[in-house]
Amino acid sequence: MTVTETYASMQAQARRVLVGQETVFELLVVSLLAGGHVLLEGVPGTAKTLAAKTLAALVSGQFQRVQFTPDLLPSDIVGTNVFQAASGEFRLREGPIFCDVLLADEINRAPAKTQSALLEAMEERQVTIDGVRYPLPPSFMVVATQNPVEYEGTYPLPEAQLDRFLFKVGVGYASAEAEQEVLRRYHQGFDPHDLPAAGLGAVLDAAGLARARAEVQSVRVDEALLAYTTGLVRSTRESSDLVLGSSLRGAIGLLVSAKALAAVRGRDYVLPDDVKALAHPALRHRVLLQPEAEIQGLTADDVLERVLGSREVPR
Repeated sequence: MTVTETYASMQAQARRVLVGQETVFELLVVSLLAGGHVLLEGVPGTAKTLAAKTLAALVSGQFQRVQFTPDLLPSDIVGTNVFQAASGEFRLREGPIFCDVLLADEINRAPAKTQSALLEAMEERQVTIDGVRYPLPPSFMVVATQNPVEYEGTYPLPEAQLDRFLFKVGVGYASAEAEQEVLRRYHQGFDPHDLPAAGLGAVLDAAGLARARAEVQSVRVDEALLAYTTGLVRSTRESSDLVLGSSLRGAIGLLVSAKALAAVRGRDYVLPDDVKALAHPALRHRVLLQPEAEIQGLTADDVLERVLGSREVPR
């Protein structure tokens, strides 16, 4: 199957359990195809966990959920070597990070040392325990969540860690019609803890994901679009509303995800609209507002919209 056909099948399956979160689901799939990680920001009860579980089920991957808390240790995530008295040897007890899709729930509730335990895994697809490196699956993906309203007992994510997320996605409430449909499904017996009972089945295996990523890699990008993407990211560093603009990693992520979005939408070439559509989720967490801009009520998205409006779009 092509990437477009694969995505259509994934959409059809996801609709069995997800209602009203089409944009969030599309960005999750784009991130998966681009080999990235996603930070979902939204109040509790907006189907963030369900979206991550759905994605894992669709790629026949192992799903693990870690509830981040102030007393969570790095070893609670990556694992540790445990002495076996019977054999007289140390044996690795793998942590939940050894999976395909890791849901890091309320990631900003853990202290920086524990949050940083994810950095090597997110960047290198490996973890180091007692000096030994252990590879993670090629499909390894972190889907982290945080609550934008409640700040008591939380720790802001370090800039270096934020930069490892391909997207930061705002997850809001669904429409009234979608919420009514959710209630109807629960009334009819839907159980979010038993997705197979809802008819959810795998669409991709490891080989299929590798083929899909190879197709994404072959998507064409002309030189003018490379210049547009570069200029867009560099403009964030020159904005008077920002203390910090996007890193080069942001430009790379924007390019790779635009290629994935083009493939999802049935094209073997990237359009400027693909870059513009992903600029907000790909860059909003990589920029830092000036205090004066915050006082004026501006958000990162407002500034990015100004930057997008200031750049000439290639034809």
